Formats: sequence, C-alpha cells, structure tokens
Amino acid sequence: MSIRVSVVEDNARVRTGLVSLIELSPGLTCLSQHRTGEAALAELPRIRPDVVLMDVKLPGINGVECVRQLKPLVPQTQIVMLTVFEDTELIFQALRAGATGYLLKQTPPAELLEAIHSVHRGGSPMTGHIARKVVASLQQTAAPTGEENLTPREREVLDYLTKGFLYKEIADNMGITFETVHAHIRKIYEKLQVRSRTEAVTKHLQQARPS
Repeated sequence: MSIRVSVVEDNARVRTGLVSLIELSPGLTCLSQHRTGEAALAELPRIRPDVVLMDVKLPGINGVECVRQLKPLVPQTQIVMLTVFEDTELIFQALRAGATGYLLKQTPPAELLEAIHSVHRGGSPMTGHIARKVVASLQQTAAPTGEENLTPREREVLDYLTKGFLYKEIADNMGITFETVHAHIRKIYEKLQVRSRTEAVTKHLQQARPS
C-alpha cells in the first residue's frame, strides 16, 4: 500500500512542488494539502495520513505549535518538519513537540523521498547539517550511559547515524544492503531502549563524552 502523505505549507509554489513530487513517486500518495496550521488541525485528525510534511513558518499558528496540538490527536502519524531555518533551539522545540524528522527545504528531492520512506519505517530523518547541530548541542549536556550490548557492527551503524548519514549512505559505506542497515537500527533501538534516531544519538554521545 502507498504511504499516505499530507503537506502543510503556506507557499503555493513550494506546496505545489511537494505535492507533484509525492504524486509522481511510486509508493507515495498525496492525501491532502493545507495552507495553514489551523486548516491542518481541523482536517488532519479526520484524514489521518501516515506522514505529514510540515512547514515551520506558517501564518497564524506556526509549525511547531501545530505539531504540539496535532500529535496527541494523531499519535500514529509521523511528522517531518521542512524549513529554511537551522536554529538549534527551534529544532529541539519541534522534536519535543512530537516531530520525528527535521529537513531543510533545499534537501534534494531524492533525499526527501527517502526521508518519507524512512520515517514511515520508524526512522528519524534529519538533514546531515541539522543532525550535526543536534549532535553538537547534545554533546554539551550528555551524561554517561552504557552501550555494552551493541555488537561492533551495530556500533559502526550508530556512528554513521550520529554523523547524519541516511540509511542508503550507511549501506553504501559499509557494503551491506539497505535491509541489513534497517535490521541493525532496529536492534540498536531495542538494546538502547530508545524509539528514535535522536534518542539513539543522545545515548551514543553520552557514552562517548569524557567524564
């Protein structure tokens, strides 16, 4: 079955481009499009898409506040923020509000499509530059924890996740299949008792930080 995607974006040109990209991509269906956060809050709880692409800077209710109100109403829906902003605090606000991923609008189309599939599979996609900003911020606050249950291969995958690599990039660099990477990541989440890439990276950095 196709992954059902909704787009929340006030810029008509950007919104049209996203909708066209989704509709032309096998395995994806654009379920709806919304110009404001208010419209999204009114309609998405009924539509219940699998994935939402959410602009941060919306007229009226901004994207972060929209996510904060929307997520309890559609807990199974995965929300990826799309923005031109790289502000670390804004990133954390969105993730705390319930967003699962955070991408820059200039992300290449192929990476954006992969991010939709990734978040639907349980991943937490972030543009590499944003991932590095998150990592840098977490390094300042991390406290020691353990990773002794991870295998060497799982540690290698986690290192790539920390550096902001996409699943496909990890597979290419390690010479393994995409499915094997996904299996390793499931095991990493299970062993670290986390549910997202951000939480896994946090624990990894807590272990790596000097005491």
